[in-house]
Amino acid sequence: MRPAAEQVTQSLRDEIMSGAIASGTRLGEAELAVRLSVSRTPVREALSRLAAEGLVELTPHRGARVATWSEEQLREIFELRLRLEPYAVRQAVPRLHSDQLDQLDELAEAMIQNRSLDRLVDLNRRFHGMFIDAAGSLPLAGALKAVTHAAVVHQNFADYTPDAMHRSLNHHVEMVAAARAGDGDWAEAVMRAHLYNARATMIGGPL
Repeated sequence: MRPAAEQVTQSLRDEIMSGAIASGTRLGEAELAVRLSVSRTPVREALSRLAAEGLVELTPHRGARVATWSEEQLREIFELRLRLEPYAVRQAVPRLHSDQLDQLDELAEAMIQNRSLDRLVDLNRRFHGMFIDAAGSLPLAGALKAVTHAAVVHQNFADYTPDAMHRSLNHHVEMVAAARAGDGDWAEAVMRAHLYNARATMIGGPL
């Protein structure tokens, strides 16, 4: 991908993931080109890339919009995450180096101290991304990043009750503790509980 398209892709990805551009928002090539001070070609390339990531929907003759998901689709996404992400965390534990564990500690602490919901989304994405990357499997990482994008875009931390938020933030701290102890079973169990908490908050429990 050319540099201009890479920059546009990253800029739009950040805006979508942070919620600055809401689900369902139309993404006009001409308007984006003007706002981002580029031609329409890199915008078109960026939208295609984001569509491949599951963040954007491209419809012939109707253009692009930020992806939306039905409750049924979100349940399927959580089912996939529950099958894949705890496994990824377990695989990551023996591969995480001390400097990575320190970074994860910092991210977990920053989420506890944070007061900005937009910032919380970014910190959460980085935290989960570090575990996924450390699992050491490109196919697994690709599959997980596609489904976690959907959940992160849909997620609204403002909807969390104080108890649900407390559980979620402390799961991050406990996951790092498990990783420092080299205990993959413990880390996997915490990740699974973390996803159940998120699913219950976002769409309720299983039917």
